[in-house]
Amino acid sequence: MAQVQAQTVAIPGQILGPSSKYSAGPGTHIHESNLYSSLLGTIRITQADKGPGPAKRMHRIAALNTSTTTKSNTSTLPTISVLPSSSTTVGQQDKREVLPEVGNTVLCRVTRITPREATVAILVVGDAVLSSQWQGVVRAQDVRATEKDRVKIYDSFRPGDIVRAQVISLGDQANYYLTTANNELGVIMATSEAGNTMLPVSWKEYKDPETGLSESRKVAKPF
Repeated sequence: MAQVQAQTVAIPGQILGPSSKYSAGPGTHIHESNLYSSLLGTIRITQADKGPGPAKRMHRIAALNTSTTTKSNTSTLPTISVLPSSSTTVGQQDKREVLPEVGNTVLCRVTRITPREATVAILVVGDAVLSSQWQGVVRAQDVRATEKDRVKIYDSFRPGDIVRAQVISLGDQANYYLTTANNELGVIMATSEAGNTMLPVSWKEYKDPETGLSESRKVAKPF
């Protein structure tokens, strides 16, 4: 029987490992020999089934078909998948309702920006993928620790960005108050105006590898 390994949270665009080590399962895709997550959810690694006994030795086959060999090798690799939190195959622990608390690190998606704040949908609290989304805001004064009076929300976030933030207050009845005023906090995934996934090139800039154009962001320092 196939064995399932421990689960952790993945975000869209996150690299999961080389295609030489894993087979692509649901919720993943292959790009340049690497496997990436296609959605927000829980990583599951399923070990390939082992045969019931030792392999039989073949005597009269002069040559093996290359495609058959490749398929056989692929089938022996563990399969890595990313399951959305709504999936019925995710364990009960991942389905529990979690409320953000002060001090929690969260992953969220920017839904709207104004000159004063960015509104976000909180998707993950710690390692728990939420079954329902909570709304939060990152105010201009909470974007970074220095030169707060010079912060421009439009140069820090854009709708659709995935942001790592920290809960600093339970806020009002409608929103949690979040901060990105830390080197490890900020935008961790961004899409350009041309629709391409961008790469961070500095603490305040992402670059579109396709067009070569750069856009301003409050960039999170990679772990």
